[in-house]
Amino acid sequence: MSIQNEIQQLSEQLENYNYQYYVLDEPSVPDAEYDRIFQQLVTLEEQNPTLLLANSPTQKVGGLALSKFEQVTHQLPMLSLDNVFEAAALKDFMARAQDKSTQANIAFCIEPKLDGLAASIIYENGLLVQAATRGDGQTGENVTENVKTIKNLPLKLRGDNIPDLLEVRGEVFMLKAGFDKLNKKLTDAGEKAFVNPRNAAAGSLRQLDSKVAASRPLAFYCYAVGVFDGELPNSQFARIEQLKAWGLPVSEEVKKVTGEQGCLDYYQAISEKRPDLAYEIDGVVYKVDDVALQQTLGFVARAPRWATAYKFPAEEAVTIVENVEFQVGRTGAITPVAKLKPVFVGGVTVSNATLHNKDEIKRLGILIGDAVVVRRAGDVIPQVARVILEQRDSEKTQTIVFPEVCPVCESAVERIEGEATIRCSGGLYCGAQRKEAIKHFASRKALDIDGLGNKLVELLVDHKMIDSPAQLFALTSAQVSLLPRMGEVSAKKLINSLQLSKKTTLARFLYSLGIREVGEATANNLANHYKNIDAIKAASVEKLQSVSDVGEIVAKHIYYFFRQEHNIEVVNQLLEAGIHWPEIKQVELSLAGQTFVITGSFTTLSRADIKTALQELGAKVAGSVSKKTTTVVAGEAAGSKLTKAQDLGIEIMDEDAIVSLLNND
Repeated sequence: MSIQNEIQQLSEQLENYNYQYYVLDEPSVPDAEYDRIFQQLVTLEEQNPTLLLANSPTQKVGGLALSKFEQVTHQLPMLSLDNVFEAAALKDFMARAQDKSTQANIAFCIEPKLDGLAASIIYENGLLVQAATRGDGQTGENVTENVKTIKNLPLKLRGDNIPDLLEVRGEVFMLKAGFDKLNKKLTDAGEKAFVNPRNAAAGSLRQLDSKVAASRPLAFYCYAVGVFDGELPNSQFARIEQLKAWGLPVSEEVKKVTGEQGCLDYYQAISEKRPDLAYEIDGVVYKVDDVALQQTLGFVARAPRWATAYKFPAEEAVTIVENVEFQVGRTGAITPVAKLKPVFVGGVTVSNATLHNKDEIKRLGILIGDAVVVRRAGDVIPQVARVILEQRDSEKTQTIVFPEVCPVCESAVERIEGEATIRCSGGLYCGAQRKEAIKHFASRKALDIDGLGNKLVELLVDHKMIDSPAQLFALTSAQVSLLPRMGEVSAKKLINSLQLSKKTTLARFLYSLGIREVGEATANNLANHYKNIDAIKAASVEKLQSVSDVGEIVAKHIYYFFRQEHNIEVVNQLLEAGIHWPEIKQVELSLAGQTFVITGSFTTLSRADIKTALQELGAKVAGSVSKKTTTVVAGEAAGSKLTKAQDLGIEIMDEDAIVSLLNND
C-alpha cells in the first residue's frame, strides 16, 4: 500500500470513529486504540507534509494563529428570533401561522434553545471550507480554523446526494462537564474562570490561536440550513434528519409535533429534563415544519414570522436602586438606567438595569432608594421586574426627575406627543451621537465619501481630529496620514474623496443630516417640494405636512432639528465648506400617487437604482405587497411578493418594461 493510500485510509478510519462516538453516541473502539491510530496518522503526515489532506482529522488539534479575524458577509442573513415568555403568547404565534395554512392542523419542528453562539458553516463538495459567527446578522467573523477543531463536527460529510454547496447553521456551545473541567483547570493555574458555559464557548471560539480553541471542550449542533445547491426535503424536521444522515451532529431532543397541546407538552417535558441535560438551554424553539409555509409567512424586521423562542422564566434577585442616571444612545434616545446595589443573578453580577422610559417608570411606580426585583429577561438583559412596596422607606426615597436638556451636550430635549422616549435634539453636535452621525453622513446613500469607512470615522473621532461632519472638510492629508494604518497615498485619496463629495444633491444632503425618520424617499420629497434648504429650515410643522409622506411626527422631527442652534451651526459650516448642488427645476412627477414594490434580481439596473428613479418620478416604493400596491417590478428569482401580486391582480413589470418606463420618462 502506498503512503498516500495509507494516509487516506487512516483518515477515513478516524472520521468513522468520530462519527460513531459524537453523532451516533456508539463508540466502537477504546480511547487508547483511537489515540494509537491518530498518532500513526500524525507521524505519517509529519514525514510526508505534501500528502496532508485538507480534511485530515489531525486538524482538530489546531495550529494556525491569526493576527485578526476577517469579516464574512452571509449570503443569507442570519436572523434572530422573536421571544415569548408565556403560553398565551406562544398560542398567538401558532394561531398566526395556522391562519396562513390550508391544513387543518400544522406541524412544528421543536428543539431546545441552546445557550451558545450561533455559527454558519459552509461545505463545498462535502468538505468544510468556511465557518463564521453570526455577527450582526449580515456580517460575521471568519472562525474557520477554530471551528475545524470542534470534535463532534465533521470536516468531510458522509453519505449520498450531498449538495455541491451546503450551508448549515447551528450553535457552538460547551457541555456542562467540559465547562466545569475547564474552569478548574483555569483556577488551578491562577487564571480567571468563566462565569457560564455560554461565555466560555464565545470566548473560546474567538481565540486567534486555534490551538487554544482546540484545547477547549467545544461542541456544535445543527438546527437549520442556509444556502444550498441541490434538493432538500420540504420539511424542517426532515432536513434535520438529513443533516444527521450526512454525519452532522444534531440534538436528540429535536421533535416534530402537531397541535397546540403537543407543543406545550414538549415545553413542560424539556423544562423538567433541563437539569439533567448535558448542556445549558434557556428555552424552546418552535419552527413551522413546512418550508413552503415558512416562505409564505416570511419575515418581520430581523426575525422570521415562522419561528419563535419560548424562553424559560428568568432568574430573579432582590436589590436596591441607589440612583438613576440618564444615558444618551447613538440615535439620541435618552434612557433612564437604574444604578443598583450589585447583585448576582442569572450567572452574572448586575449593577445596572434599564428603566426604558417615563411610561415604564410610571408603570413600575419606582423611586430611587426602592427595593426591587431584578430579572435577567431571557437570561440576557437585566430589567427591573417590580418594586417591593412593603420594603419602601418613604424618608429615604426620591422621585426620578427627567432632564430638560441632554446630559451630554446640553441641547434641548425633544418630546413628541404619543412617544414615551425623550431624545436629544443636537444630532450633529452631541458627543454621544457624534460617531454615528458622521458615519451616516459619509454613507453611500448620503454624501458617499469613498474611503471614509466606519473604522476610520472612529479613529478620527477618538484622536479628536473631528467632532462634527463639517470638520471633515478641514482635514489635511498630513493630519490623516498620522493615523494608524493610514499612509500618505491613502490619506491623499481620502482628502480627494472629500472634495469630490462636496458636489451632491439637496436630497442627499438632507438625508445625510440624519434627521430622525427622514429616509431617502422623504428627503427626496422635501427637496422636490421646497427646492432649497432655506425654505425647509423656515417651514412650520403645518407646512411640512403638505409634503408627500410627511405626517405630523416626521414634520415635528424636521422642525425641531432646524430649531436647534447647534444643528444650524453645523449645517451652515457644511455649506461654507463648499457643499453644493444643482438648482432643482420644476419637473412633472408622472408617477405621483403610485406605489411600487421591487422584488428579484436585475441585470441592467440595480434595485437601488430602480428605487431611486421611481422616487424621483414621484412614486412611493414599498417593501411589501398590499392592496394599495400599484405595480410590482419583478426580476429574476422573484418569490412570494410576485405570487401575492398575481393573486391580487396587481400589474407586474419585468426588467425590460421598467427600463422602458424609466427611459421614456
